Amino acid sequence: MAVRRPRRGAAAVPRPPAGFSRQSCWLAARRTGAAVGRPASVLPLLLLLLVLAAGRAGVSAAGGPEVHSLRGSWRLANGNGSVVLRGEVPGCVHTALHRRGLIQDPYYRFNDVMYRWISLDNWTYSRTFRTPFDIGKWQKVNLVFEGVDTVAQILINNITLGRTDNMFNRYEVSWQQSVSWKDSCTYQISELEQGAPLKMQSFDITSVIKEISFVEVRFLSAVSYAAEQSRCHKAYSIPPACPPPVQKGECHANFIRKEQCSFSWDWGPSFPTQGIWKDVRIEAYNRYHLIYFSLTSFFAKSAEQWSLEIESVFDVVGSKPIEGLVTVNIPKLQTNQTFSVKLQPGEGSIVLHVNINKSSTVEAWWPNGHGKQTGYNMTTTFIMEAGYQIEKFSKAYFRTVELVQEPIPGSPGLSFYFRINGRPIFFKGSNWIPADSFQDKVTYDTLWLLLKSAADANMNALRVWGGGVYEQDEFYDICDEMGIMIWQDFMFACALYPTDQNYLESVRAEVSHQVKRLKSHPSIILWSGNNENEAAIASNWFSIPYADKEVYINDYVMLYVKNIREIVLTEDKSRPFIASSPTNGLKSVEEGWVSQNPYDTRYGDTHFYDYSSDCWNWTVYPKTRFASEYGFQSWPSFSTIEKISSTEDWSYTSNFSLHRQHHENGNDQMLQQIAYHFKLPQSTDPIKKFKDMIYLTQVMQAQCIKTETEFYRFSQSEIIKGEGHTMGALYWQLNDIWQAPSWASLEYGGKWKLLHYFAQNFFAPLLPVAYEDKGVLYIYGVSDLHENHKLTLRVVVHAWSSLEPVCTLAKDRVTVKAQSAVPIYKESVNDLLGRCRNCTRRSCVITFWLVGEGGLQSPTNQHFLSSLRDAEGLEKTQLSASVSQRDDIYVFVLHTTAVAPFVSLDVGSIKGRFSENGFLMTEKKKVVEFYPWELTSVEELEKSLTLTSLVDVV
Repeated sequence: MAVRRPRRGAAAVPRPPAGFSRQSCWLAARRTGAAVGRPASVLPLLLLLLVLAAGRAGVSAAGGPEVHSLRGSWRLANGNGSVVLRGEVPGCVHTALHRRGLIQDPYYRFNDVMYRWISLDNWTYSRTFRTPFDIGKWQKVNLVFEGVDTVAQILINNITLGRTDNMFNRYEVSWQQSVSWKDSCTYQISELEQGAPLKMQSFDITSVIKEISFVEVRFLSAVSYAAEQSRCHKAYSIPPACPPPVQKGECHANFIRKEQCSFSWDWGPSFPTQGIWKDVRIEAYNRYHLIYFSLTSFFAKSAEQWSLEIESVFDVVGSKPIEGLVTVNIPKLQTNQTFSVKLQPGEGSIVLHVNINKSSTVEAWWPNGHGKQTGYNMTTTFIMEAGYQIEKFSKAYFRTVELVQEPIPGSPGLSFYFRINGRPIFFKGSNWIPADSFQDKVTYDTLWLLLKSAADANMNALRVWGGGVYEQDEFYDICDEMGIMIWQDFMFACALYPTDQNYLESVRAEVSHQVKRLKSHPSIILWSGNNENEAAIASNWFSIPYADKEVYINDYVMLYVKNIREIVLTEDKSRPFIASSPTNGLKSVEEGWVSQNPYDTRYGDTHFYDYSSDCWNWTVYPKTRFASEYGFQSWPSFSTIEKISSTEDWSYTSNFSLHRQHHENGNDQMLQQIAYHFKLPQSTDPIKKFKDMIYLTQVMQAQCIKTETEFYRFSQSEIIKGEGHTMGALYWQLNDIWQAPSWASLEYGGKWKLLHYFAQNFFAPLLPVAYEDKGVLYIYGVSDLHENHKLTLRVVVHAWSSLEPVCTLAKDRVTVKAQSAVPIYKESVNDLLGRCRNCTRRSCVITFWLVGEGGLQSPTNQHFLSSLRDAEGLEKTQLSASVSQRDDIYVFVLHTTAVAPFVSLDVGSIKGRFSENGFLMTEKKKVVEFYPWELTSVEELEKSLTLTSLVDVV
């Protein structure tokens, strides 16, 4: 997502090609100890005795590490000590201030600007703790920070241990160092005794910890730091300097390794947080300690056998190697193997290759809608000489992924699609942004609800966008369980970036850490270097003089190819890597990694935004190989806006509405798109007018993205003028970061917009799709099913003025092919209407669906023959509903007195979702179910229910 397209606001710079703009340390040296599997009969007797002595473990033998969390309440103070309070860790300054009642909800009204002072101050977290173990027993004691946001000095007992400058890293530095602020541009490491090199992962506090210790984390304003880093980069500018004014954001986000959108985006506020945003703990150990543990699966076609690569990264204390045994046991796959290993001193890894018993049937992990997400319980036991036992319990998943880029018969260019376990999969889904500006508010339940909503809308893929954060472990765990494939960007977006040595070292540590942390997840299908930065250079978003372009291309290659790509290919051979999105894939590589036109529809993936053309006109959309970003804005529901606004804000043109819109001309663009097909609200009641406008923006967004997504789905099996074979549709965007107009289909808090209900249908595994071309109506049968089906296509024509069908058609034994899109119906619209009592385009509407044996049925789809603002015969309807309870579900029985387009059920702030919504109601009665996410009642639902259809907008 680029913050500078015709779609989300952005800098005043030249745009990409028409229709395509959208603006959405130190690497620890690996000393690998050989991990060699040997027959048990020749293992040293000592090691065999170790196995027997350790017995069954779940508990470590004596001598295991001590781990003590420092989560909880810390003292928090601003730079001059005028504000002192208690703050939770994990947490950040903003949430601490809010919880203590010192500020309002940061999302309330204009508080994103009012509370800018918080991010400009320097805050310090501190606490005293009692060491819960005998320090003298341990060779090494580390203070481990899983995430520090972002620039800070770490001190314990007034001794400076090191500094942090990367929100996405985990930290380690030798106690023999102290860090002082030399000047505003650099940090100076002043050497103490041995002066070991700075290592950014955990802080070794062995010689400075006491029975009672005092720890401080002194933060420097991320805004100030970024500005200074930019000022100190004197050789040449690194654009963009600042976000566009409409975003009310901070400058130089590209000079700090921090969540880029925290400085603002065209869908989000500026809240550059400070805080300890992940776990912090003390670890004490002797001899050796396991830091990372990961497993990836491979399938050898020649041997028809699955295998696992298990990598374990250890810290070995002392100067001598340590030998031992590692046993891997997967009971359900009858696989049990033991390896003798040797760990070298320092930090290094052992890599084990485990072949799965060929007599066992391995069930693969499949994406949502294509099979099960089978995982196997696995126990890995480490027993090292003169040490203790480590037992790791994990899930082993088996799946393969290939990114297929190969010639297509009858078309220039290359394909761009994914094969999972050898099967081509059409990617159906959206793009994920951070679920909150304050990451400590993102709970497991938050993630589960949003991801379950994605799966419930028939999505099988999400792209974790590169301007946010690498998500927490639970996010990927849930995706593993739900079968949601993840296109994982690295955290670079819509900007150019510096490549000085310090910056690259920090990035290399970040990438190494994140790949090691995440590569075990089968849900992660692809690593992608950045969001839109190839396009930014190729399309010259930042008005770089031609003579200077080579400097920025060299920086681009240095960062994404020679550093990030190099690390990814070393650390993870189980999934593909691309340098950017959009990209021309192999064509971009051939052109030196920056293609002349990264939006070429014949290669790679595309991002496409067009807010001026009529979104119902399918011919404006690119017949691309893979649509990884596209979208339209809407406003969230009134119940969502109401919580963070006041009465005077409830107008489409209020100061609040203008303030909340962070995309240049976004509110006007929505009006323009609505006006193509609907009448704008004219009510004299200002609040009704505002609610009507909210409703229309959601109808417009849903219908626009439906049209575009259906175009991509029916383009998957055909080539027209060299374009087509579209194999992915990921609209922008899934979720919201706050309560504001945006491209999201899920509002802040998880409420489904009408778009998300539409997605449930346009991503259905079986779907008929209609479009018109030169007066001819075509219907395609689109299927993600794995078998061909003989189905019946039912077509019904309704007059707007009657609930009785004008005419019906059944076309039997239509063949819909597996995992394809095929034409199944073709007729002149004039001929069709002529057979239906001389219906006209303005007086009638077409609905259609597919039915088969065994209850197989598609959603009902519709094709509008004219704009609904021109529809003839639409009558004011009386919509009513009765509510009853059945087990944990609530049943709404709707009644209408006339055909009702875009019927919306809304129960305000009661959390839950309907089985369907925003539908065309062509029958007197319809049953809709409501699935609550919290306790409610029939009475509460009846009281909160609002029914709206298009004819209610006046």
